[in-house]
Parts: sequence; C-alpha cells; structure tokens
Amino acid sequence: MNQALKPVLEYETLGAQVLQQIKEILLTGQVTPGESLSLRSTADTLGVSMMPVRQAVYQLVADQALEVTPNRSVRVPVMTAAQFHEVTQIRLEVESYAVEKALPNANAALIQTLRDLNTQIAEDMAAGGDRLGEVVLLNKTLHFSLYAAAGMPTLTKMIESLWLRIGPILNYDLRSGSERTRNKIAVIHHEALINAVESQDIASARKALQQDIGTAYQYIMSQRYADAEVSGEE
Repeated sequence: MNQALKPVLEYETLGAQVLQQIKEILLTGQVTPGESLSLRSTADTLGVSMMPVRQAVYQLVADQALEVTPNRSVRVPVMTAAQFHEVTQIRLEVESYAVEKALPNANAALIQTLRDLNTQIAEDMAAGGDRLGEVVLLNKTLHFSLYAAAGMPTLTKMIESLWLRIGPILNYDLRSGSERTRNKIAVIHHEALINAVESQDIASARKALQQDIGTAYQYIMSQRYADAEVSGEE
C-alpha cells in the first residue's frame, strides 16, 4: 500500500492531501480486502505527523471504506457477497443517472479524452503484467471524467463513496489478467458508452455503462464468491 503514497506538498492542506491519497488507493483498487493499514508507516511515507493520518482514517471509517478491528488495527473491509451485490445494484442506478445527466455537457474535448483513456486501457491490457495496475487507475479516471460532466458534485460524491467500498474488490477483475481482461471486455463496453455519449443516445449510454458494471460484477462473483448465495434478482 505505501508504495502508492507520495510525500505531501507544503502549500496544500495536509489533512486534505492525506485523505485524498488514501482515497485514491482505495478507489483504484491498490489495496485488497483484509489488508491492514499502518498509521505510523503511512505517516512516515507521506512525511507528516500522525494527526492528519488519524483524521483521514477516522473519516474513511465513518464512510465504511476502512474499518477498525477488535484489536484496534485499521484494515480494508472484507466485503461479503451480499454487500457486493447491494453496492453493485446501487451503482447500476446511480452511475447510469450520472451518465444521463452528463450527456448534454459532453463536448468534443471530453469525448476525445475518453477515447484516449480507453485506447490506453486497451494497450495496457494487451501488455499485461505490471501494466494491469495502470488499467485500474485509467478505468477510474475514465468513469469519473464522464460523471463530472454531469455538473452535480453531490452525485459525484455519492458515486465516490460507493467506489471507496468497491475499489479494493475491482482488482480481482482488472488486475487478475483474466480472460475477460485479455478479451478487453471493458474496452468494448467503454467504446459503446463513448459512442452513445457522442451521439447523445441516452438509452444506449445507460445500457453500455450497465453492461460494463454488470459483466465485472458477474466475473468477480464467479471468482471471489463462487459458493455464496445472494438474494435479489440475479
């Protein structure tokens, strides 16, 4: 986890920087469920005192992105199959709504940015190995670049809260070098999504986004939660 952290900059608020860096490693799946977080080691890596690290961790615990164990250590929560199912169902609705609201504001510059990101994702997937770590970050950047275009900060914050919980699970898909990754399934859905955004086709954009989320969900359920029973429509 610590290799993903960078020393904070003096001219920025320490607490905000620390919180953002820890959020980023959760959002991009650079940690795994059950992994412990050493506050002292994190503070040393960031070059700050323990206070801003504690404050950031307490906020993330309140957001259910981290948890405190009975022995008072801090770790990434281990999400149950039922919790994963619930968060995914919420994501399907909330993120589709963000895409719908983003369409009227999707200009040529944004479309090109999304295409460039998707091209890089495809190249990194093809390269495999250590490059798969970059795929997780690029995937997050692509999605949130589109959601930000909705111009609804509260909605983006809600989505971020869901990703803080789901991010550590996503590495079972994008980091695994699975057949889904080798076949660039996410790239295909992204392309359909970008094309629909460019043509202002709300129904197709929502469908492509939901297929992107849904196929990742199905793969992770089959690999991580193969023996679990989940209530719902699945």
